[in-house]
Amino acid sequence: MDLKLAVLIDGDNIPSAYVKEMMEEIAKYGNPTIKRIYGDWTKPHLSKWKNLLLENAITPIQQYGYTTGKNATDSAMIIDAMDILYSEKVDGFCLVSSDSDFTRLATRLREAGMAVYGIGEKKTPNPFIVACDKFIYIEILKSSSEENNSESTAKSSNSKSDVDKITPKEIKFIATTIDDVADDDGWAFLGDVGSLLQKKQPNFDSRNYGFQKLTPLINSIPEFEIERREDSKGRLKLIYVKIKEEKSKGKKK
Repeated sequence: MDLKLAVLIDGDNIPSAYVKEMMEEIAKYGNPTIKRIYGDWTKPHLSKWKNLLLENAITPIQQYGYTTGKNATDSAMIIDAMDILYSEKVDGFCLVSSDSDFTRLATRLREAGMAVYGIGEKKTPNPFIVACDKFIYIEILKSSSEENNSESTAKSSNSKSDVDKITPKEIKFIATTIDDVADDDGWAFLGDVGSLLQKKQPNFDSRNYGFQKLTPLINSIPEFEIERREDSKGRLKLIYVKIKEEKSKGKKK
């Protein structure tokens, strides 16, 4: 059963160019039954959103900036989120912003048992990222969409400026996580590894490194080996991963 989600968008903080990919991504996690975007619609910088709101059935919420230097949009979005929470009409929230001001809101919603998904740019401060159950970078959504729509770019994702390279730090993080859930022989079910990676680091996403799924990402790292096994009924292929033993350990001195 799909989670019923409230999608709340900080219009002052998110580029309109990402709305299509963003709504497609949100649909993976649940059914967006409430979709609202907040901003001062008298300002010209929000004009690009207007046609997109009709196409995606997103309700604009007008919020005037009462005082220079103060973000009234944040306050309106937070108040609405709490009203929705107490209405008990949804199972989770998707907070779309790159603003750390929503850190406490995300924490409060999770304390109330809500699933919280965050979407924002790579400039998003870490406190807001870790306050969410999962955090997705919108730059990756855009590059993934472009890759899927163009055969000429299908093999060039690793060369894009918005795709990160796997570093020894990430490899160690993955290895530690594999070790946390591995059996006595060192093998770990990849589904369990993926879940724990997400819990430890909400913004961990294989697409950040140019891979659509976790399996090809793991397969690209020489330090790990993958094994495909049939389930008890011999139908499904279950994927397991293991940290490769150092060759030096197997050599005789």
